[in-house]
Parts: sequence; C-alpha cells; structure tokens
Amino acid sequence: MLINLLRTIQRRAAAVPFASDEAGQSLVEAALSISLLIGIVVGAAEMARVAYAAIEVANAAHAGAQYGAQSGYTASDTTGIATAASREAANLTTLTTTSSYACSCSDGSSSTCANTDCASSHLVQTLTVNTQVTINPVIHIPGLPTTYTLKGKAVQRCLQ
Repeated sequence: MLINLLRTIQRRAAAVPFASDEAGQSLVEAALSISLLIGIVVGAAEMARVAYAAIEVANAAHAGAQYGAQSGYTASDTTGIATAASREAANLTTLTTTSSYACSCSDGSSSTCANTDCASSHLVQTLTVNTQVTINPVIHIPGLPTTYTLKGKAVQRCLQ
C-alpha cells in the first residue's frame, strides 16, 4: 500500500508543468518579450519628443509672423520677431529665427516698399519667418541620424 501511494505521488509530480524539461522556456520568452517591449516604448517616447519639438518649431514661426505682421514697422523688427518666436518655443534652447519681407503692389507690379511705388493700387507687404532647431536623440540607434534638424516656416501679409 505504501508503494502504491509513492507511485501515485510520483505520477502527479510528473504531471505538474514546472517539473518538466521546458520549465526555462517561459523565462527565456519573457526576457525576450520584455526587452523588445522596452525597446518599442523607448523608441516611441523618442519619436514623441521629436514630434513635440516639430510642433513647437512650427508654432514659433507662426508666433513670429503674427508679431511681425502687425504693421510695416514690426515687419522689419527682426529682434522682436525672434523674441516672439523664442517665447513661443521656450522649451527649445537652440532655436534660430530668420525673417524677411517683400513688397509688391496689389495690381501685380513690383515695389521697393516705398509708399509712393503703387500709384494706382495699394502696397502689399508679405513677411516670411523661418525657424530651425537641432534635436539630439537621447538614445543613439545605429542606422538612424545622430541629430534631427526641424524647420518651421510661416508666411503672412502685413497690415498697412
């Protein structure tokens, strides 16, 4: 009777999944899955960071153009335009801003931005603001760029 009891215990112990030869397979699968999952999460976080910076650069260009489009005077105020852009993108420390404006007459003729250029029409002044920032990734992955250059551009007519 004791021998029968020991055989029953032995058979039941052999039926337990962890007692088989495949006990380490789950641990290896879990380690591979977790490392892959961590790589995906870190990559997604890095791409989200770059996307956020791209939105900030575009918004900074629009803010600079809105400031400069207030009048003909503010269109030539490059310092004020750069300040408005940098305040909009306060999280980006390496933001560079350039601006330029061009004039034409509303009838399509060219102008030098003088008020007397457009005798039969009115002066149209267009402001262009370009912003740029370079982002360094937190994790450098072989095959991907070591830096990302993001650019923003806004074109707006100025009030006369």
